[in-house]
Amino acid sequence: MPRHTVPRDFTVSEALWPRDAGALRSVREPVFVEEQGVPLELERDGVDIACLHLLARNSSGHPIGAARLAPDGRIGRMAVLPAWRGRGVGMALLDAAIKLAKELCMVKVELNAQCHASAFYAKAGFQQTGEVFMDAGIPHIRMVKRIECHAPETESELEPR
Repeated sequence: MPRHTVPRDFTVSEALWPRDAGALRSVREPVFVEEQGVPLELERDGVDIACLHLLARNSSGHPIGAARLAPDGRIGRMAVLPAWRGRGVGMALLDAAIKLAKELCMVKVELNAQCHASAFYAKAGFQQTGEVFMDAGIPHIRMVKRIECHAPETESELEPR
């Protein structure tokens, strides 16, 4: 029996820093700085330029979610605006980040999950490692997921033997 899927009223695509910095910040700053009380200087950590970014937009094109993938395989700055939580935006961003990591042949991805969100990441196959620690006054736990790189096939691999 076919699985029923709910049509998504949002899209997730790659974003570029600094071109899309305003759109990414329009999600991250309301969530981290305003809602969670993270100091702006911690949110703006200077790492964005080296990262790959993902941006979720609603059907009108307005930013509703963001995430980034650092060169070391660390997923971070995952944020979804409150009105869009529980609608699959976070999982779509996470899936897209993992897909990017696979394309880059990373062997694992990791993240520092806010403890209240650890079950969300566990559903995606992440496992907790280490002890709870504080970051920006919020309890976090390090989580890791091993992934397999699927290198593109070459023509010689496609030829019959």
